Amino acid sequence: MSCNFHRNWHHSYPKRVKIRVIPGNDVARLLPMRDCIEVMERALAQFARGEAVQPVRLSLPAADDKGILALMPAQLDGIGLGYKAVSVFHGNAALGLPTHMATIALHDPQTGAPIALMDGTRITEIRTAAVSAVATRHLSRTDASVLAIIGTGVQARAHARAIACFRQLSEVRIAGRRMEAAQALADELSSELPTRASRDVREALDGADIVVTVTASPAPVFDAAHLPAGTHINAVGSSTPNARELPTATVAAARLFVDDTRAALAEAGDILLAIGEGAIDASHIAGTLGEVVIGQVAGRTDAAQITIFESLGLGLEDVAAASHVYAAALADGSGTEIEL
Repeated sequence: MSCNFHRNWHHSYPKRVKIRVIPGNDVARLLPMRDCIEVMERALAQFARGEAVQPVRLSLPAADDKGILALMPAQLDGIGLGYKAVSVFHGNAALGLPTHMATIALHDPQTGAPIALMDGTRITEIRTAAVSAVATRHLSRTDASVLAIIGTGVQARAHARAIACFRQLSEVRIAGRRMEAAQALADELSSELPTRASRDVREALDGADIVVTVTASPAPVFDAAHLPAGTHINAVGSSTPNARELPTATVAAARLFVDDTRAALAEAGDILLAIGEGAIDASHIAGTLGEVVIGQVAGRTDAAQITIFESLGLGLEDVAAASHVYAAALADGSGTEIEL
């Protein structure tokens, strides 16, 4: 009887679904930075209009506190349904491995069937910098031309290229814990942008119009007194409640924007630690970047004002970027289609 049951079950089982697997090199080719910036701006606008849904990310600490695994699902009306699974292991740098690694899965919003699986590490690299470029376009001064980047990793490189899409940069300064790493990145970028390595963070900030912090530091990476008036900051590196890149005085003095208010009040150490010190409360958040994009909330209101975009990264950004990649892959036959 068991053999007959097995045969009957097999013949009645629904047809198998096909899924397109898209590797990192194809992802990078199908998601140019300028295209991604426009995709991110539209996705943030959808979120602000209530046309996208996502919960706060679920994070699971790995054994021995070596890192975390996070799950970031989202759905955007008319765009896509899916999730990113991302690991963050900062010790990987010593092993020559990326500290952030991810995969993104897309599902058919009508049936729930999986339709694509792709390299999320490259998407994270590109879309994170693209969102900062959106913030820079809307929040920095239009004459901003000096960019200071604190950090020397993958995101430092991506941010230099992304921000150059919308601001005519007269100088890009790179500062990091190790001068040799800052110099290596400056040398790499120098054929594209006027880039130099700074001796220290204070030198990098002197006269800067735009600041990007992309570090794994648990403590502020600069002194508030060294930040020029009128600066726009993209705070990208800190994404846990107990780590921060920005000093409390800077957060308290600035006009502050986030990607998602719920997520910021659950995860953003730059904000939560300033709240814990009594310097600000939740009302200090002026709005989301998406609300600025659609004109619901004013962005910069004064040329001398310091503005901050606190970037945690959203699942809807990953799904929007992945959906763009998937459509492009279908159009040119990229990736490999397999049957599940």
